[in-house]
Amino acid sequence: MTNQTAKRRTTLSDSVYHSLINRITSGGYQPGEKLPPEAALSQEFGVSRPVLRAALERLREEGLIHSRQGAGSFVRASGATPVGFSPVETLADIQRCYEFRLTIEAKAAALAAERRDGPAIDGIAEALDLMRVATGSHQHREDADFAFHLAIAQASNNQYFEATFRALRAHINIGMRLHGMSLMSGGDAALEETLAEHIGLFEAIETGDPGRASKLMTGHLEHSRDRLFGGGLIDLRLSRQPPAA
Repeated sequence: MTNQTAKRRTTLSDSVYHSLINRITSGGYQPGEKLPPEAALSQEFGVSRPVLRAALERLREEGLIHSRQGAGSFVRASGATPVGFSPVETLADIQRCYEFRLTIEAKAAALAAERRDGPAIDGIAEALDLMRVATGSHQHREDADFAFHLAIAQASNNQYFEATFRALRAHINIGMRLHGMSLMSGGDAALEETLAEHIGLFEAIETGDPGRASKLMTGHLEHSRDRLFGGGLIDLRLSRQPPAA
């Protein structure tokens, strides 16, 4: 197998992995539910069985699914107590989500720069590569965007950051989807600017610069929020907050 072929297979496997993890964490596949057969998933994602199996093996290693001999793969039931967040109902809720992310992700980025190791850096780099490919294709992928930020939370080596980020996935994805739409309307320059922000974040974490990582994460989230809202933020004093879930 050539290096180019191996790299292509890795990219496809990563894409399938992120798509499946998105379905699991967003409730598309419920705890205890059996995944579709490998043949059906291979056809759906347009990949070979070995590529699909590499993605499934990664999910098994991370404890998100388990296999029963002769029965298939099943979503593993989590023993963790779910964190309750009210559903996103308004643009004000999206702004509140950014407000919260600015608090936790800046700290997570600083800790990631202090505590990162080889596997953590590889995880962030994989997601960044998916974003590079999407930008080169004049697209924005919120699944790759989420995977990048999740990998930073994981690199902090503090499970509370990761657990909170996963619990907020549905909320964050709404903001990322709308932000992606605003980027697409801004053309290639907007997509490339956002990619450059992610590259800068990766480099700060990789080189072990916590102060810069925190500053760049804050700037990136503020830019993302402002691109989405066009610089005109909502006065949250005048917006009713939904009741807690």
